[in-house]
Amino acid sequence: MGSFDAIVSLCKQRGFVFQSSEIYGGIGGFWDYGPLGVELKNNIKRSWWRRVVQMRDDVVGLDAAIIMNPQTWVASGHVEEFTDPLVDCKQCKKRFRADAIVNNTCPDCGAVGQFTDVRKFNLMFKTYVGPVEESAALTYLRPETAQGIFVNFQNVLIAMRKKLPFGIAQIGKAFRNEITPGDFIFRDREFEQMEIEYFVKPGTDEQWHHHWVEERLRWYIEDLGLRKERIRARALPKEDLAHYSKATFEIEYDFPGKGWAEIEGIANRTDYDLKRHSQYSGKDLTYFDEETKEHYIPYVIEPSCGVDRIFLAVLLDAYHEEEVRGEKRVVLKLKPQLAPIKVAVFPLLRNRPELVRKAKEIANALRKDFTVWYDDTAAIGRLYRRQDEIGTPYCITVDVQSLTDNAVTIRDRDTMLQERVPIERVAAVLKEKLAEC
Repeated sequence: MGSFDAIVSLCKQRGFVFQSSEIYGGIGGFWDYGPLGVELKNNIKRSWWRRVVQMRDDVVGLDAAIIMNPQTWVASGHVEEFTDPLVDCKQCKKRFRADAIVNNTCPDCGAVGQFTDVRKFNLMFKTYVGPVEESAALTYLRPETAQGIFVNFQNVLIAMRKKLPFGIAQIGKAFRNEITPGDFIFRDREFEQMEIEYFVKPGTDEQWHHHWVEERLRWYIEDLGLRKERIRARALPKEDLAHYSKATFEIEYDFPGKGWAEIEGIANRTDYDLKRHSQYSGKDLTYFDEETKEHYIPYVIEPSCGVDRIFLAVLLDAYHEEEVRGEKRVVLKLKPQLAPIKVAVFPLLRNRPELVRKAKEIANALRKDFTVWYDDTAAIGRLYRRQDEIGTPYCITVDVQSLTDNAVTIRDRDTMLQERVPIERVAAVLKEKLAEC
């Protein structure tokens, strides 16, 4: 288990996450995913999509636009309700969420009782459509991906000939003008969501709500490999529910130094959203039930999670430090399916052209099946440590003997055990190993 400081350092040094526009001093709440980070992030999204769309016959996908008709956000309640309580410190002039102030003390300068009155701050980013900045052209960057699903409910229902219960899944960027972003990528202003809106017949909603809580927990443990003791589902008390929610569970991860914090919300949104959009658009968003011959507006179960926060939990959970022959070994014990690089290939001696040539040939041959890293910039021990640190499950070493026996050594990240494998069998052996994980 890694600390926040260890993960932040690893992310910068090894190319997982960089501060956005860092050469200009950065900008709070925005982050860039580097060469390894984008691979890990894509693998997390791919795992989610496979689990909730490809492996089910009752969920289909969608990719809605980021900018929508502004009336969408009036109907959804975001224009009126999507606010945080904001105060200014009169001493240092910094702004904070009012509910983050402890003992009436400024968290920045320490001044006591020096705050302005609480006022509401809408978290949506405003933008303008067209060449003229006027109120008629005002719209917003979406603060969630869910509304793109709701406004397409009838389109998907008709085009895909779906019957209840069924779901629509989406992965996409969302934007929230957080007053105080922080804790690295834990709370961002630009982030990526993975959301499902699962439409059900009223009266079956509680059953489906519990189904999705159990299903989502299984994904975190079975597919992402998070430790069971560090993840839990917690029902929110009624006083903490959103205005649209009948009941909500939060899946929480035990972040080191931070404690239990949400990585996914699973809400019973009732028929709130479809009713509101039907009312504001004037369109009929009811569902006709062929079996009962009745029209009704479906209830919705919404599992909604943030890719960035899950990315952080995966790294923290996978991070290990151990002593090997008197030296510290840092290793990311990622599930192989999530690892940014699946296999690394090295020549044992970089001053032997024939070994370099052979290693490059093997690396190039493997690229059609795996993400591959070739490296000949250091001694073999250091090359192994670099790959351990980024979570690469297998390393292949081409040595002098390879020139005569046409075989290589495959090293396992977790056990550090090595086995000799004929070159023509390498791809098949790696596929077998990765399939077993």
